[in-house]
Amino acid sequence: MTAKSAAAAAGATVYGYPRQGQNRELKKAIEGYWKGRVDADALRATATELRRTNWRQLAEAGIHEVPTGDFSYYDHVLDTSVMVGAIPERHRAAVEADALDGYFAMARGTQDAAPLEMTKWFDTNYHYLVPELGPDTVFTADSTKQVAELGQALALGLTARPVLVGPVTYLLLAKPAPGVATDFDPLTLLGRLLPVYAEVLADLRTAGAEWVQLDEPALVQDRTPAELNAAASAYRDLGGLTERPKLLAASYFDRLGDALPVLAKAPVEGLALDFTEAAAANLDALAAVGGLAGKRLVAGVVNGRNIWVNDLEKSLTTLGTLLGLADRVDVAASCSLLHVPLDATAERDIEPQILRWLAFARQKTAEIVTLAKGLGGGTDTIAAELATNRADLASRAGSALTHDPAVRVRTAAVTDADARRAQPYPERAAAQRAHLRLPLLPTTTIGSFPQTTELRTARANLRAGRIDTAGYEGRVRAEIGEVISFQEKTGLDVLVHGEAERNDMVQYFAEQLTGYLATQHGWVQSYGTRYVRPPILAGDISRPEPMTVRWTTYAQSLTTKPVKGMLTGPVTMLAWSFVRDDQPLADTARQVALALRDEVNDLEAAGTSVIQVDEPALRETLPLRAGDHPEYLAWATEAFRLTTAGVRPDTQIHTHMCYAEFGDIVQAIDDLDADVISLEAARSHMQVARELAEHRYPREAGPGVYDIHSPRVPGADEAAALLRKGLEAIPAERLWVNPDCGLKTRAWPETRASLENLVTAARTVRTELSAS
Repeated sequence: MTAKSAAAAAGATVYGYPRQGQNRELKKAIEGYWKGRVDADALRATATELRRTNWRQLAEAGIHEVPTGDFSYYDHVLDTSVMVGAIPERHRAAVEADALDGYFAMARGTQDAAPLEMTKWFDTNYHYLVPELGPDTVFTADSTKQVAELGQALALGLTARPVLVGPVTYLLLAKPAPGVATDFDPLTLLGRLLPVYAEVLADLRTAGAEWVQLDEPALVQDRTPAELNAAASAYRDLGGLTERPKLLAASYFDRLGDALPVLAKAPVEGLALDFTEAAAANLDALAAVGGLAGKRLVAGVVNGRNIWVNDLEKSLTTLGTLLGLADRVDVAASCSLLHVPLDATAERDIEPQILRWLAFARQKTAEIVTLAKGLGGGTDTIAAELATNRADLASRAGSALTHDPAVRVRTAAVTDADARRAQPYPERAAAQRAHLRLPLLPTTTIGSFPQTTELRTARANLRAGRIDTAGYEGRVRAEIGEVISFQEKTGLDVLVHGEAERNDMVQYFAEQLTGYLATQHGWVQSYGTRYVRPPILAGDISRPEPMTVRWTTYAQSLTTKPVKGMLTGPVTMLAWSFVRDDQPLADTARQVALALRDEVNDLEAAGTSVIQVDEPALRETLPLRAGDHPEYLAWATEAFRLTTAGVRPDTQIHTHMCYAEFGDIVQAIDDLDADVISLEAARSHMQVARELAEHRYPREAGPGVYDIHSPRVPGADEAAALLRKGLEAIPAERLWVNPDCGLKTRAWPETRASLENLVTAARTVRTELSAS
């Protein structure tokens, strides 16, 4: 096929689309179902309509092949576990009794059965539910969901491509089930899993699928020869099936590396690659294998993870290069559009000119279609779009928002000493013990408390002008008073003010820093029905005035116990924002760190003795390739220390991380030089405590004993058992007792009961230690 005919065949597609709906209809329907206000039929009807709306929007925009199967009530990896019959034994009865209720039980747990472990989807802020597998796992095919959604799209007259998590990635994401030896390798089950995939593929072919996409993002990570051989074997077997659709093996988030020749040589009809940040590496690797003769290439040239407008001319240059490397080149985003908001035109509070710099899912779809048109018909066919795009890019580059000389001067003046505390940890620890006088196994929470209906109503009334600022702040003071009173009565040792004034742990700070933009409708799924509105880090960052001192000081005035100051750390401020792409991340992190450093110093000056700087995204943002780790970890840990290093030795610095594979970054956790770290540990059964012990972590740590992402209330005996397990790895004089994460999403009844049980467990174990 000539380059000209390849261009003519160019199509436009996407790998996935936001699930929630324009007004988060899915979230409202699911939470209504959990509360008994919405029945199963109404929930399914909402889901059906949302899928129909999404597909029609895509088709009307010019997308020639819409994705199916990417829609989920909770998580697409959990959907895959259902598809292959990998149901944990503790949930089988619930699933058999009612498939929908059983599905949510696996995701959220019940009072009698813990949920699946949850962790981050590669280096994103999306959380997936970790499959639990063992040597006795029996896979069985259930293609009901995939076939039904394909049928719905085909009935609308659309060309549709089912999207499945690939078998290799599914097994590489899995962990040994409870009770299974920790050295069990789920990848050994590949031969048992492939026939189930073969059955699903056959069902989809029968249902009308011409193509099926198998997502293999795990192959963009460093993989052993054995793992690459397993991938080769898997796609040799699947490609050799006679009753199957055409197969598109999809990768994203990074360069495919050594896995590219494996997939290029596999008997599959198509390959999807990321040509945004990984463009140069994937282009070189594709050329090195001689291209994809006889195959379809889906080129991800529009960034699916950030919200800046595409440089259309740059993308067209990349696409032009690719024309000679495959028989057919289609245009796509670099990954599913699940990771960006739905529609930028819904934003009314962002200046029109700045709004033109932004591309959410619908705008990215238009960019993909424009690029496909230009690739197929030449640049003359999109001359107007190219001119507009050049003007928008120039507007952003020349804006005063993106360049503040004072910030840049301050950042350039930072020295190594600015990011080092003046005293070593042992001296600080002694000063803090003398100052704080905490008991053995001190108890605390991570920061946020439930956001009550009264508080949410007051916030909505303030936005709508139905109450004034004084009325709203009166509600906040009342909430803080209730939170402090509850903690004192319960017996917690280090208190928090509950964060009643905060809408989100990143957005709250972003709204008070220069250089950030806030959205009103920029919702992105974090997990399940939890949606966040990541702010947009558009320009140079500074802090005009204190952000947290007022409310922290007020809370401290209500108690003699220490109240933690609560901040979000610089890496998380970047990771959970849509960050600028026009300068190195390290430079942006240093700007944010200096702004937060001012806040830390002001908190200390106001009498705050314990300050927590949360960095849950430190592991999440770790590059997917080991060779890229050192540079990232160097600037990320420096940014944290730059934030916290200016305090006295008797001021105790805490940090917090949750829902990630901490074993990969234990040395970086050490390098943060925080005095205390709290980490998620309940669902993983204290795995992180063991990892800290293996590293000989020398500071204080609080592995969580209460899983806050489930509505179940852990009993005091259960919390005590986890605490004893923690003591096997961490000495009592360095062990804290706390939940896994903040309590904002929980209701007050379960929060009260769980924290009362947590304190009881700590007291029980303290008594055991004193008697031993």
